[in-house]
Amino acid sequence: MSDQIDTRNMWLTPEEIAGVRNQVPLIYIDAVPVRVNADGVVTHVGLLLRQAADGSISRMVVSGRVMLNEKIRDALMRHLEKDLGPLAFPRIPPEPSPFTVVEYFQDPSISGYYDPRHHAVSLAFVVPVTGECTPTQQALDLVWFTPQQAVSDDVRKAMTSGHDRLLRIALASVGQLP
Repeated sequence: MSDQIDTRNMWLTPEEIAGVRNQVPLIYIDAVPVRVNADGVVTHVGLLLRQAADGSISRMVVSGRVMLNEKIRDALMRHLEKDLGPLAFPRIPPEPSPFTVVEYFQDPSISGYYDPRHHAVSLAFVVPVTGECTPTQQALDLVWFTPQQAVSDDVRKAMTSGHDRLLRIALASVGQLP
């Protein structure tokens, strides 16, 4: 095993991950954080403002890599806590099921989902959060939108990488696409 691999959590060095990105699709998660009312109906969608992979400042959902030997549920929890803060209290079922699978390509014309760094396959989830959300690390801001606001032209124009399409599919999967 390479001395440059962190064996505790199996992260590769920046040089190693760059090499892998050029040869192998990576597994990611996308998580659409939502607030629900007492009946379980989605009332608000949380969108981060952050720097996208293409360098633009964009509205987007929570997203990140799945580490080697990491359960999908654990990856969801890790990325939600990293982006929304430790008091977000996401409600993730013991065996989460994605509402869709998204393929990000380096060429945006292939699928409409775009990541200039690599080809990635992402499992996408709608995740209710019940606690206080405070964006951390790379997120510049977090805004809660009603489903109607979230699919408006103004918000859609602030999104890149296909996240506007992903958001519409997420809302449709919970019966809340306006």
